[in-house]
Amino acid sequence: MQHIDNLITRYPKLDECKEDIVKAYEVLETAYSSGRKLLVSGNGGSASDSEHIVGELMKEFKLKRRVYSDQAEALKEIDSELGQTLAEGLQGALPAISLTGHSSLTTAFMNDAMPELVFAQQINGYGKPGDVYLGISTSGNSKNVLYAAVNAKAKGLKVIGLTGAKENKLMKFADVCIRVPETETYKIQELHLPVYHCMCLMLEEKFYG
Repeated sequence: MQHIDNLITRYPKLDECKEDIVKAYEVLETAYSSGRKLLVSGNGGSASDSEHIVGELMKEFKLKRRVYSDQAEALKEIDSELGQTLAEGLQGALPAISLTGHSSLTTAFMNDAMPELVFAQQINGYGKPGDVYLGISTSGNSKNVLYAAVNAKAKGLKVIGLTGAKENKLMKFADVCIRVPETETYKIQELHLPVYHCMCLMLEEKFYG
């Protein structure tokens, strides 16, 4: 767990979250080992974190992620020129979807239905048993995140919460909830980033190291 140790060295106050960070990583490792995916959402700065996490998982983070040789050969069999470019340029990806984008879908649903169910609706479409939903909420009480977590549990997804220190409603639905030891929004967000970077580094090392 070199990445965890490095995280705690750089951010000693996160030592109290160490066990939950490891548990959350294990949930994600199990899902990816089974060919499943991650769905993630939050509001405001946490929406930006959702997009950030997807960016780290869906392309190279620190390690090179060459496509596997069988995929490279299949590409070149279809078209030697285009396939060669694809084989050389594509990167391995850990499938992850941020539910904070998709502006046409989300604005239509928020206008036509209940705005607070906008993430839960996407869980309804994307979520499959064995997938993981990561809900990011500094308070742990964001209604749209809570509705998504409940629907995720009902559909057989694992749920990870990433919140601040205070006890919160998301804890009730999460298989594991990482509560960073801060209570002010911006300070919570400052600790969320190194936590999810650590998990992304661990996942990349596991699957592409």
